[in-house]
Amino acid sequence: MSKVVKKKKIKILPFFLFILVIAGVVFLVDVFLDTKVQNIIIKGNVNITDDEILELTGLEYYPSFYKTSSSKIKKTLEKSPFIKKVTVKKSFYHVITINVSEYKVLVKKEDSGKLVLDNKDELATNHDISYSVPKLINYVPNTKYDKFIKAMLKINADVRTSISEISYVPNEFDKDRFLLYMDDGNSVYLTLTKFKMINYYNEVLPQLGGKKGYLYLDSGNHFQIMQ
Repeated sequence: MSKVVKKKKIKILPFFLFILVIAGVVFLVDVFLDTKVQNIIIKGNVNITDDEILELTGLEYYPSFYKTSSSKIKKTLEKSPFIKKVTVKKSFYHVITINVSEYKVLVKKEDSGKLVLDNKDELATNHDISYSVPKLINYVPNTKYDKFIKAMLKINADVRTSISEISYVPNEFDKDRFLLYMDDGNSVYLTLTKFKMINYYNEVLPQLGGKKGYLYLDSGNHFQIMQ
């Protein structure tokens, strides 16, 4: 006697609903992950503009917030020779905050056109700096150069940007002597151990009575009117 094999009917509707639910979930997840960055906050940058940072990181078109990697942004920006350190924070409402710490640009070498940073790196670049950088117009011996860079770091940023040119001018008494040409037409003599005295320049200026000349801060602290 043969057995009767019963055929199982496939329930199409539940299977179709299951596929529909899975597709719906995938769609919603994809839409969620594609949510765009709504706001980008950039802090601490002076040498590099906001637009340059956006272009370097690929954020200029406000990509997906969730697919954008904070660590990738950080690594990309830290490749720039101007940037010392970067922190990136993602927060609610799809905001990315980029905090940049830069190297200072101390001088521009007139002979080579290179920018000298506070870490002593020299950059051969046409990159535009938004502030005035003093020109180093002659050669500084290697035995004095490191001390010179350290001395420049002691000058406040607002005073440093008012220096147009710097020249190494040693004499028989002082091999550490420099002459700083100021934007206002005055000139200041300094020795390496006294570079920070230039920070008082704006306080001394009213005492000059509008006259132009040479301010000797390397020794004696006196003013000689320009002939």
